Amino acid sequence: MPLRALLALIVFVVGLCVPAARAQVRAALVAAEQSVQPGRPVNVALRLEHDPHWHSYWINPGTGYATSLNWNLPPGWSASEIRWPVPSVVRDTAGIITGNGYEGIVYLPVILTPPADLRPGETVTLSAEAKWLMCEKICVPGKAPVSLSLPVLAAVPAPSTDAALAATLAALPQPLPSLNARASLKGPTLTLTLSPAGDTPPPKLANPWFFSTDETVQFDQPQSVRAAGPGVTVLELPLAPSLAEPPARLAGVLRFERGDGSVAGIAIDTPVEAAANAAGSFSFNVTRATPGAAVAVNTLAGTLALAFVGGLILNLMPCVFPVLGIKILGFVNQAGADRRKVTLHGLAFAGGVLLSFWALAGVLAVLRAGGDQLGWGFQLQSPAFVFALAAVMLVFALSMSGVFEFGLGATGVGAGLQSRQGIAGSFFTGVLATVVATPCSAPFLAPALGAALALPVAESFAVFTAIAAGLALPYLLLSIFPQAVKALPRPGAWMETFKQAMSFPLYATVGYLVWVLAGQLKADDTALLAVLLGLVVIALAAWLYGRYAVFGAKPARARLGVVGGLALLGLGLWIGWPRPPAPTAISWQPWSAEAVAKAVADGKPVYVDFTARWCFTCQTNKKVVFGSAEVLKTFRDKKVATLRADWTDEDPLITAELARWNRSAVPFNLLYLPGKSEPVALPELLTPGIVLEALKTAL
Repeated sequence: MPLRALLALIVFVVGLCVPAARAQVRAALVAAEQSVQPGRPVNVALRLEHDPHWHSYWINPGTGYATSLNWNLPPGWSASEIRWPVPSVVRDTAGIITGNGYEGIVYLPVILTPPADLRPGETVTLSAEAKWLMCEKICVPGKAPVSLSLPVLAAVPAPSTDAALAATLAALPQPLPSLNARASLKGPTLTLTLSPAGDTPPPKLANPWFFSTDETVQFDQPQSVRAAGPGVTVLELPLAPSLAEPPARLAGVLRFERGDGSVAGIAIDTPVEAAANAAGSFSFNVTRATPGAAVAVNTLAGTLALAFVGGLILNLMPCVFPVLGIKILGFVNQAGADRRKVTLHGLAFAGGVLLSFWALAGVLAVLRAGGDQLGWGFQLQSPAFVFALAAVMLVFALSMSGVFEFGLGATGVGAGLQSRQGIAGSFFTGVLATVVATPCSAPFLAPALGAALALPVAESFAVFTAIAAGLALPYLLLSIFPQAVKALPRPGAWMETFKQAMSFPLYATVGYLVWVLAGQLKADDTALLAVLLGLVVIALAAWLYGRYAVFGAKPARARLGVVGGLALLGLGLWIGWPRPPAPTAISWQPWSAEAVAKAVADGKPVYVDFTARWCFTCQTNKKVVFGSAEVLKTFRDKKVATLRADWTDEDPLITAELARWNRSAVPFNLLYLPGKSEPVALPELLTPGIVLEALKTAL
């Protein structure tokens, strides 16, 4: 994801700016025994020594990531997972909880099992690469090679003299037979009840805190503790808001303090009672998203309520609100003092509004029916549809922000209809309010358009009916009670402020749709980058139109705004439109030295792309070079193996390979050719011609 790439870049830069931080945690590998006996498991541990105020993280870190070990063991050896000691709640220097982890000196034990045929008299070297995240005010990734050598003896090993490691092993969290744990779910809260079991009284649980191993419990929220009888302790645990369904089990470590002030931990793993029927009382973040809505609703009634409110809001737009009082006074003047005729004018106006919205819903229904025949029934599952909807929302949001205005000639177009007398005039005024006189509030129709294409036809018509009812209701009420016109606030600058403020829900919707696209295009980084750049060009088109095609502008200036805006709009759509991968598109395989050697041994040309998502030049190279049909055809005909060394996240193997070629940055591209001992290094900026020429010259 682009955010992940950006965070990786920030961490990398921070690491360069504060090199001293890499020494804030020191790592070593130690053993609990002084020798190894064939076939007998041996306890070793990663020892991490933190400087004051620095910490690293537990298996469920909360934030950050957990410490890990990548073992390089002799043949026949095996390693267990890290056996995590009791963690603590860790905080930054400001006292804000940042996760679950360790400070000071900590031992992270692992059980290594040697083969039974290990020969006494030998010395074995056990090595691994340790990685961790160390944090204080900032967080910096840390890593170090760790190793130790132990003699192989036939006798049972003697314990080491490291008392702290022995104490850690003795205090590893274990289930406690004298304690019964029961978990139950009620709403967004888990209740953990701890009560005595058997004849042995359990220890007194002072200052208990529960750490879940699977992110079931929200790590940075308070946990309430109360006594519920002799030896019975009850903890109220807040569930993590990211949960998609009720948890079936509660697993983790209960940390508490003994009477002497020392810390101990109890392993907890128990079913959550009533988990099967808890969904009815628990509110999850899984709802049916309605494009354009500021909040998600999971019922048609909620969607209709939002549509009705949206219709009411249309009346507050600067180009609509001033008409309210004027039109109602016009109704009164046309009908004299006859209340019945005034009401008929209001009904005719409402009928015009309603018919116009039904016509719009009908047009969209016909388009969607044709789209179904053409395979356009995928709606929000289609990247192209999501991109188009995001572009529409962005344009509407920019209009509401004041970048440009819809329908500058709307008043002139509808002047004839508005001037007509009688019931017909009121009806066409309602039509005009929907189609022509409300262009500056058109962005509020964007959510309805999205709903119309994402909902069944009947529900789509209901949504448009609700919008029409909201728009027409004030006119209808004022026609019935025309004296209420005096209570309306005066038009003013507040309406423009209100309109601009209402653009931000649409910007939020654009962000949501781009997030959807990120998930749909996760296998194609360059396609997502093209989407973002395309939206930027579309925004530029809206700005150019608003800057030059203003009301009263000279014809040449207005033409520049219209023609330039349309050209940029088309360019933005062309750049960002998600396209299915071409049949001849490159299929990249992960880079490794072994993969290169194998491809070269098979007699294939090998193209290696050292790249990173945060490298703009890298993305440009790929777009330019592999967007060429000739390059794709040549690679296919020559059976070129394509390998990608992705340096988005720190990779020591890629770093070492770059250093071997005296490089410390990307992009960097190598072309290995059959019969050549050394590859060809290509320049940083590539074109199809450069790549094709390198292949042609060598082959």
